[in-house]
Amino acid sequence: MAGFAFDREKLHMNLAKLQKASHNFEIVIEPDLAIEFKNGKDVDIRDVLRSEKIFADAHKGMVASEHIMQQVLGTSDTLEAAKIIVKQGQIQVTSEFRERMREEKRKRIIDMIHSNGVDPRTHLPHPVTRIENAFEEAKIKVNENKSAEDQLQDVIKELRPVLAIKFEVKEIAVKIPPEYAAKCYGVVKSFGTMLRDDWLSDGSWSVVLEMPGGLETDFYDKINSITHGNLETKVLKTK
Repeated sequence: MAGFAFDREKLHMNLAKLQKASHNFEIVIEPDLAIEFKNGKDVDIRDVLRSEKIFADAHKGMVASEHIMQQVLGTSDTLEAAKIIVKQGQIQVTSEFRERMREEKRKRIIDMIHSNGVDPRTHLPHPVTRIENAFEEAKIKVNENKSAEDQLQDVIKELRPVLAIKFEVKEIAVKIPPEYAAKCYGVVKSFGTMLRDDWLSDGSWSVVLEMPGGLETDFYDKINSITHGNLETKVLKTK
């Protein structure tokens, strides 16, 4: 449990609230961890809490009655009650937290577009700065309550009037000499799905890799830096 200076922070608290049988129960939370706990992830409830108290009104500092907790929640134990409040109640977060969540998801969406999308005219990925500028021009609004993945298609529709985007998948054949093959294996695998690979009689490694088109330039940069350009590559298919 993190330290909690109630008087100084009570106006900027992230809370989990549960109303049940006309009674109100509130706890002061670390919002990231509370959301993870609510979604079933393995998080210690002690880490979720900023203060190990159950409040009837957190902003007024009114602590909930243990008798009412026992009667309504079935327990007077603070940690057990906190679990019930997070699981069954609503998580209310500050505007600062909501803004941070929006910014994190905005960056994630931009990264997905950069990594997976290309300019259909050049078949090269859009630079991050160009995507960021398109977000501003299209006045994209990111929803902090939805995952970046769930918002991606809607964002792309809004971006297309100002930024040409196409999502491509490429199959690339790579042949790496024996002296670099072992060093390149992990790097190659991290960029996509290996459709097939073979160790040739001379010790060279031959692989066909399927990857998002937007990663192609980064892929070449990485393996060229390891092999000093001593390799063979060929795009077999773009789809």
